[in-house]
Amino acid sequence: MKFNTKTIHGGQENIDPAYGAVMPPIYQTTTYSQSTPGGHKGFEYSRSGNPTRAALEKSLASLENGKFGFAFGSGLAAIDAVLKLFKPGDEIISTNDLYGGSYRLFTHIFEGLGIKFHFIGMKDTGGIEEYINENTKLIWVETPTNPMMNIIDIEAVSKIAKKHELLLAVDNTFATPYLQQPLELGADIIMHSATKYLGGHSDVVMGGLVVKDKELADKLYFIQNASGAICGPQDSFLVLRGIKTLHIRMQRHCENGEAVAKYLKSNPRIDKVYWPGFEDHPNHEVATKQMSGFGGMISFTTKEDTLESATRIVENLKVFTLAESLGGVESLAGHPASMTHASIPKEERAKTGIVDSMIRLSVGIEDEEDLIADLKQAIG
Repeated sequence: MKFNTKTIHGGQENIDPAYGAVMPPIYQTTTYSQSTPGGHKGFEYSRSGNPTRAALEKSLASLENGKFGFAFGSGLAAIDAVLKLFKPGDEIISTNDLYGGSYRLFTHIFEGLGIKFHFIGMKDTGGIEEYINENTKLIWVETPTNPMMNIIDIEAVSKIAKKHELLLAVDNTFATPYLQQPLELGADIIMHSATKYLGGHSDVVMGGLVVKDKELADKLYFIQNASGAICGPQDSFLVLRGIKTLHIRMQRHCENGEAVAKYLKSNPRIDKVYWPGFEDHPNHEVATKQMSGFGGMISFTTKEDTLESATRIVENLKVFTLAESLGGVESLAGHPASMTHASIPKEERAKTGIVDSMIRLSVGIEDEEDLIADLKQAIG
C-alpha cells in the first residue's frame, strides 16, 4: 500500500465479525470469557491486550513499515518502557536538544537508577563515537529537535550504532511517518507522542513505539504488560480515527508552515527563524534527503531578544492559542523557556539556543492568510 492508503487501511482487519462495523469498535472491557482455562480468542485481560488497542498498534506498525507496534498511556510512558530495557551502569547517548519531558525523565528518574546519560550535539554526527564505550547501549535521537528544529542524519547515526552494536531510538513525533520513516534509515526503535500529530485533534494523550525485531518486540511487550502503562480503548479509538486523516492534515501543516516561516523571516522585528525548509538552515540538505517535507513546527526569536518581547507577542495572538503541546488541527504558540522546556536548567537551555525570547509555533490547518494576519498584528 502507498502511505495515504495505509493511514486508512494499514494493518487493519475486520475485528467485528458480529456486525461488520467499518470502524474498529471500542472494546470497553477489562476481561474476556474463556471456554476452558486458557481457552480464549486472543485476549484475556485488557492490560495485556485489548482489541481496540491491538488495531491501533497494528496501524502504527504499518505506518512506520515496522512489524510490531505498542501503544502507551503517554509519550513519556513509551520512553519509560524503552529505558527499562537497560540496567544500572549502562550508558545512553542523547541529543542535547530535546523535549524537556524526555530530559526530565532521563535525568531525574533514570540517572537516579544508575543509568548514565551523555547529552551531546548531533548536528555533526562525527563527535558521537568519542562518547561510546563498553557500557554504551543506546543512542537517542530526536529529529527535527524540539524546539531548535535541528536536523540529525538518522542514516549516519545508524551506521555508528550498528558498528558498535548499539540500539538506535528515534523520536519521530515532529516529522510523523508521513514525512520521515526512521526504520527505513536504520533505526531500531521509533517513539511517537501520539498526543500530537497522530491523534491530531488535541483530545487524547498517548504514546507509541514501533520496532521490526521480534526479540526486541518481545522485551518491550513484557515491559508494557508488566509495568502496565497502557492506554485505554477509548483513547485508542481516538488515535485510530486521527490517523485516518494524518496524510491530508500533514500536507496542510507543511503548506501553512512554509508560508508562516517565510513571513516571519521577512519581518524586520524577528531575528532568527528556525525551520528546516530554509536552505540556510543547519543540515537542510539532510532534511531534504531523509524527509519528504519540512513540517509545521517553527521556532523564532525577536530582535529585542527579551522575555518581555516574546510575552507581548504570545499574549496578543488571537488565532494562535498560547498553550502547551503541538500537532493539533489548531495553531498553537508556546514559550519553551517557561513552558515545555522549563524543566531544563537555564544554563543548559542557553547552550542549545533556547533563549527567553524564543517562541515555538505549531502551525495548524487554518487558512494561511488568517495565520499570517494574526502574527502581523501580534508582532506589531
